[in-house]
Amino acid sequence: MSFKSLKLGLVITVILSGCQEKKTKDHTTDRVNIDNVLLQDYQGPYEGVPAFDKMEVSLVQPAIEKGMAMHLAEIDKIVASQEPPTFENTIIPFEKSGAALDRAFTYYGIFSSNMSSDAFREIQQKLAPEISEYTSKISQNEGLFKRIKTVYEAAKDNPLPAQQQRTLQLIYEDFAMSGADLNAEDKKKYAAINKELSELYTRFSNNVLADEENYVVYLTEDQLGGLPDSFIKSAAKAAADRGKEGQFAITNTRSSMDPFLTYSTERALREKVWKNYYSRGDNEDDYDNNAIIARILKLRDQRVALLGYENYAEWRLQDRMAKTPENAMDLMMKVWPAALARVKEEVSDMQAVADEEGENITIEPWDYRFYAEKVRKATYDLDSEEVKQYLELGNLTQALFFTAGELFNFKFTPVEKGSVPVFHEDVKVWEVTDKGSGKLIGLWYLDPYARQGKRSGAWATTYRSRTELTGNQPVLASNNSNFIKPAPGEPLLISWDDAETFFHEFGHALHFLSSDVKYPTLNGGVRDYTEFHSQLLERWLSTDKVIHQFLRHYKTDEVIPKTLVAKIKKAATFNQGFATTEFLASALMDMKYHTMSDEDLKNLDPRQYEKETLKALHMPGEIVMRHRTPHFGHVFSGEGYATGYYGYLWADVLTADAAEAFAEAPGGFYDKELAQKLVRYLFAPRNSVDPAEAYKKFRGREANIDALMRDRGFPVE
Repeated sequence: MSFKSLKLGLVITVILSGCQEKKTKDHTTDRVNIDNVLLQDYQGPYEGVPAFDKMEVSLVQPAIEKGMAMHLAEIDKIVASQEPPTFENTIIPFEKSGAALDRAFTYYGIFSSNMSSDAFREIQQKLAPEISEYTSKISQNEGLFKRIKTVYEAAKDNPLPAQQQRTLQLIYEDFAMSGADLNAEDKKKYAAINKELSELYTRFSNNVLADEENYVVYLTEDQLGGLPDSFIKSAAKAAADRGKEGQFAITNTRSSMDPFLTYSTERALREKVWKNYYSRGDNEDDYDNNAIIARILKLRDQRVALLGYENYAEWRLQDRMAKTPENAMDLMMKVWPAALARVKEEVSDMQAVADEEGENITIEPWDYRFYAEKVRKATYDLDSEEVKQYLELGNLTQALFFTAGELFNFKFTPVEKGSVPVFHEDVKVWEVTDKGSGKLIGLWYLDPYARQGKRSGAWATTYRSRTELTGNQPVLASNNSNFIKPAPGEPLLISWDDAETFFHEFGHALHFLSSDVKYPTLNGGVRDYTEFHSQLLERWLSTDKVIHQFLRHYKTDEVIPKTLVAKIKKAATFNQGFATTEFLASALMDMKYHTMSDEDLKNLDPRQYEKETLKALHMPGEIVMRHRTPHFGHVFSGEGYATGYYGYLWADVLTADAAEAFAEAPGGFYDKELAQKLVRYLFAPRNSVDPAEAYKKFRGREANIDALMRDRGFPVE
């Protein structure tokens, strides 16, 4: 198995606020004869599927502990070999190792992200240091690294076939970045830091989840002004589910907060809901994350100092497309001034509306969405609630399948309920096949609704990836959302932004399903590149074929009117100041935190540092970071996105440039030749090819930032 996949995707965290790619594998070799179902080979149809119907919290700890012991025994066997190290006797068995543990971590991930409970969180806290020690035993195994290094050095003079060479390079670099070359004393320090970090990441994540569960605003009927009927019905159900029959619950998640702030006429309640959401992890109580954040940053800095790096960002970005923190900052600061200028215009427009309505107020953060919606209606005659009537989740799901069929030649067929185990009754499963040959590609699981114990946000993950080495088994991919479950018999209508996110996460699933690589390590990804694939797929939502077939009124089944579509497209760059600024503020803070000096880290108060740094960046007072520091799970619940949140913008440059390629193609967004290149060069190779080279093969040149600026309606130099 890929140590990188294990370390970043599973061990450090399986809770990320946003997109998550958890690389897993399953193997037909080395059958496990053990009672714990979480370790056993997948059984049943489709060459085996997870036994979600048999998983229990009580099985988690023994499964993880046994799986780690089994994996370490496999590593010992590799190291004990008396044969000279080769790709075949060292790298291949390393890639195959840890299959049982991978399966256990699949269930662990479900309990962590989709079905969390107090009992599981207690186990999670106990396991964190054990898992950290286990990873250190692999990353710091001198015998193992010596064999890997021997193969790596030999391949410099006698290069291996391309995918072998890439696999070897990634594994070697991952070990080197993880301290494999340190002396014995520094290795102990490195391992101790990792152990403490793993505990802190778990505490951070559970604190955020606790605040999401503990802060719920309950409304009475006289407090529902401005709210759409569909939202009211969902809020009523959410309250009833919490034992508050007859009331209406605004939960502390984005999917509930965002529409409430957009439509509610109750300004005081908007402020309360806003403060609840943006204060997660920052309430100066048992769940406050500020001290944890300060400690995480200090430990990260100490750890990379052992490796000779000036700061965490320098270490982290060396294997990303950006390469250096300076390059990442340069991109962000090219966009930041234009975003701030647009915010100033947007606030001025909103303040004018408030003044005209006779409201004696100054626009505050809890007013932004509300008055932006009024400006949208006045400027573009575009009512977001009217648009939602044509965005029903079932139709949008079919739109996903249509797009996958046109670009990837995939066909999605519902799996009969009960024939494949699921972990919750809301989860649905589809079989994915090739439209031409009928060849089975895999399964796609969808868990669409918010519930207690499920983390907020939307993400994609895999329960099994496909590689040639492990027998090209069917891919088991999933998408997870947090839509508010509608009342029985009611449709689920979502916003245009949520529809784009639905397409975005499906892009990750298509990336998993289209994988065509030989070795498990190659199913990983480069963070500021993999987001590009999913961001690009968002563009198909607004194509004519999707609009005309799937954007239909939930009552009348009439296609969305051309006039309304024209308004949507005309307003495409509306509110880009807000969207870009709230994102970039988080990305800039992420980079600032991880390039701090040792002196600044000594007395760091994250709450104060956030305030001062944003002020120095001239952050508008009417907007806050999309993810404020105390609940910035991308960065502080693990390391997958640490100093990597900028990657969404880096990927957006590629996205805008690639979208222009489709717009210019003879067949537009459904051009067959370009679609084939998209799959061949960008999706199927995963990480078997350097991302920069892969993009140039697709586009014929490097991407240009001008496309991004045009895309957002910002001036191009």
